[in-house]
Formats: sequence, structure tokens, C-alpha cells
Amino acid sequence: MKILVTGSAGLVGTALSRALAAAGHTVCRLVRPQSAAGEGAKQGFAVAWNPATGELGGAGVGADAVVNLAGASIADGRWTAERKALLRSSRIDTTRALVNALAKMNARPSVLVSASAIGIYGNRGDETLTEESKPGTDFLAGLAREWEAEALKAEALGIRVVLARFGIILARDGGALPKMMLPFKFGAGGRLGSGKQWMSWVTLEDVLGILRFAIENASVRVAGNVAPVRGAINIVSPQPLQNAEFTKVLAKAARRPALFPAPAFALRLALGEMADALLLSSQRVRPERLAQMGYAFRYATLSLALNAIWTRK
Repeated sequence: MKILVTGSAGLVGTALSRALAAAGHTVCRLVRPQSAAGEGAKQGFAVAWNPATGELGGAGVGADAVVNLAGASIADGRWTAERKALLRSSRIDTTRALVNALAKMNARPSVLVSASAIGIYGNRGDETLTEESKPGTDFLAGLAREWEAEALKAEALGIRVVLARFGIILARDGGALPKMMLPFKFGAGGRLGSGKQWMSWVTLEDVLGILRFAIENASVRVAGNVAPVRGAINIVSPQPLQNAEFTKVLAKAARRPALFPAPAFALRLALGEMADALLLSSQRVRPERLAQMGYAFRYATLSLALNAIWTRK
């Protein structure tokens, strides 16, 4: 298959481009025109496109699938008005431009897999959340709702749309895990706030497996029933943990104590609104759709996941 990928320089985009190419697919990384010249050494082909206008280079013609991972990092900097505007434009405006570019194609891809996040559910305490749960009302929930709405417009073009609602992605060399482990290396790790908030996580390896599953399968047959692979999919492990327990497992993996809890007020003082949304918010999310479709997680428990991550070369 010929697959277009936005956000190919990020943690997931880089690993996915490599995995797709290794599986024999042709990967075309959509990059801004000013960046295309320096992209030659990376995995796949660089295709110039302009998110502001929706103009897409000719090499993108004839694509079978599109994976949209574009979006500025949620955790890089306090959420000022300017930062929030960037978070919105890099997701919502970019996705709108991408769908508009697909609409102009004579031969359109069969599937669009577009990133989203479990932040769409908001802070929900101990409630068990599935893809059928109602969205939350905070900034991240609103951001994710609008992001998904733009991607879903591709359905009117006859394109199968999958909304990949990512949980906390764990990887050795990027994302949240190195930042989580840093305090433990200095003997200063501990739970965040009350420690009662639920954390829904997934390994990068399972993320790649699930994305490939969504790209390559329009439907799957499970126990005699056909399940379409479309719409929202929670990309989280089947075993979320409360922060206090999550912290204990991290400490054991780091071979360090977990003696220094971070009070909620201190986190809010340091990070502002972002502390409540990213560190203190509780989301007990189940991968209901993946279970229905028979997806088998490579790493279903946190201890197995961390052991694999830290022992992998």
C-alpha cells in the first residue's frame, strides 16, 4: 500500500513510518515545503504539502491510506492563550486542510486513520469509560471533539475513518515515560496528588500494531460476526492503574523508592491548568472496540511493558 503520514517526525510517526516500510508499504511523509529539502535521509519519501492551503505535492496522488498524526505537543509549555491557539490550529486546522486535500483527489484513499486522545472523556473519577462514553467539558475534551469532527468529514468522501484515541504512550526514548522516570533516578519519585486518579496507558509497540491493524483491515470476523474497523477506537491497554499503583510499578522498575509525593497545589503552581488536565485528571478507559475485534495486546500489564521497554536494545 501507498500510505501518507502527517506528523511523521514525532514519536509515533517516526516509529510507524519505519514499521510500515519494513512491512513492505510505501511511506510518503507529508512535510511543509520549507522542510522537504532536509527530509531525504529519513524513512520513506517526503511529500511537500501546505496545511494552510491544503496544497499537496503530486507524489501524494494514488495513496491507499492516510495516517494523520499532526499536532503540537500537549505537554511542551504552560497553556497560555497563545499555546492553546497553537494546540488547536496544529490539530483542527491541519486536519481540515488534509481532508480538503483528499476531497480534491480523483482517486481517494480508502482509509484515514486520524489521531485523537482519551482526553476527550475529561476527568471522570472511577467511571469506566468506553468508546460509547460521553465527552468531557474541559479544554482537552473540546479540542479532541473538534479534532475528531474534522476527520469524520472524510466519511462524506467515501473514506473509512478511524479515530485513534491514544492513552499515555510508553516508549524508551520519547514521550511520557522518560519524563516520568526522571525523578526516580534522583530518588525523588512519588505519587501525584492523591494518587487515586486512573492512568490509561499503552506501549508504543502496541500502538504500532493497532495502527497497522486499522490501516490494513476494513473489517474483521470475530466469533462468526463481522466487526467494521472504523470510528473511535480507544488505544489503551486493558489494565489501567491508579496513579499510586502506577508509581509503585515505576519505582520497582527503576529500583528506586517512591517516597516523595507531589502535592496537587504544587503541581498547579508549577504547571497551571495543564497540571489538572494531564497529571491529576482521572480516566479509567477500556479498549472495548479492540476487544470486540479480537486484538491481542503484546503487553497488557505495566510490569511486563516496562520490563520489555527497559531490556530492549
